[in-house]
Amino acid sequence: MKATKFWVVVTSRDHALDGAEENIVQVNHGKEGQLKRMSSGDKVLFYAAKKTYSQKELCQCFVALAILTDDTIFQYEVSANFKPYRRKAEYKKVNELEIRPFIDRLAFIKNKEKWGFIFRTGCFEINKHDFDLIEEQMHK
Repeated sequence: MKATKFWVVVTSRDHALDGAEENIVQVNHGKEGQLKRMSSGDKVLFYAAKKTYSQKELCQCFVALAILTDDTIFQYEVSANFKPYRRKAEYKKVNELEIRPFIDRLAFIKNKEKWGFIFRTGCFEINKHDFDLIEEQMHK
């Protein structure tokens, strides 16, 4: 059995909640690459820098948590020009968690002064300890 990996997907709050409603994970505007690194059973946190994709209002919260349910990557036709790659997932009921109070406690944030830099990658793996800390706080 493959070891569980722990991921952070960066998106807007509205897109994360849409994914939760559809029970899917979509990464980096529908690109397939990062989804190939993930496996069934992996856990995914969704960090929303903004509240709405097309707006500038900040969110800066972890807004959703999902567990991948299989190893199938599929394409879904949103429109003739947009066919993003996705994976199926089960979303857990959690509360949103503001990141700022936890920056100093998260090992994946190396530069605490420029803490937002890592989120520019769109999707990255984190350690179990950081994931568990965030998950625990999201269940409060």
